[in-house]
Amino acid sequence: MKKIYPDAATALEGLLFDGMQICAGGFGLCGIPERLIDAIRDNGVQKLTIASNNAGIDGEGLGKLLRTRQVKKMISSYVGENKEFERQYLSGELEVEFCPQGTLAERCRAGGAGIPGFYTKTGVGTEVAQGKEVKTFDGQDYILERGIFADLAIIKGWKADESGNLIFRKTARNFNQPMATAAKICVAEVEEIVPVGSLDPDSIHLPGIYVKRMILGAPYEKKIEFRTVRQREAA
Repeated sequence: MKKIYPDAATALEGLLFDGMQICAGGFGLCGIPERLIDAIRDNGVQKLTIASNNAGIDGEGLGKLLRTRQVKKMISSYVGENKEFERQYLSGELEVEFCPQGTLAERCRAGGAGIPGFYTKTGVGTEVAQGKEVKTFDGQDYILERGIFADLAIIKGWKADESGNLIFRKTARNFNQPMATAAKICVAEVEEIVPVGSLDPDSIHLPGIYVKRMILGAPYEKKIEFRTVRQREAA
């Protein structure tokens, strides 16, 4: 089965449609599938529901899709660094489902494992619990959270072999691993592709069975959200 495609647009061919749901890996600008995001933007697909920890920053990451008004709804945890996200939400242009960070990761993991829902204490007694079923276990309240299973998962990896076995690098592992399993099809972009058998089996983070299509996205520019420096001490 051919898994390696020449570019992001080709890898996404036939997968995009208006009103679809996408799980997107990454955290801020770390470990984001930026080549695939650019291809989605260029495709022009509309009314997207995207599950992602955040929406990048203005003009970077998923922020590009907000700027082109292609996103109808975001399911997110942290959205504080994107002014356009804030503007669209406050003006009623963008629907937002806020979700605690750990709960979002578990919703994707659960969806990928075929678990339709689970109970958690996180969010009990807050706005997060509004409209959700509450059940008592051992005298304590828990809210029901639904698993997430999307039409498409887009993820970013560090190194993969030709069959799609994939390794994430350090914190870029974040949401990429659970997102990869939480969709009908997963498309990955990676920094390096090596021959089958080159990777230590014990080092594989995501088995190739989950990766249906893959591109080599390198070279990448390592972007930094906030650059801070300390004052130089006087000599």
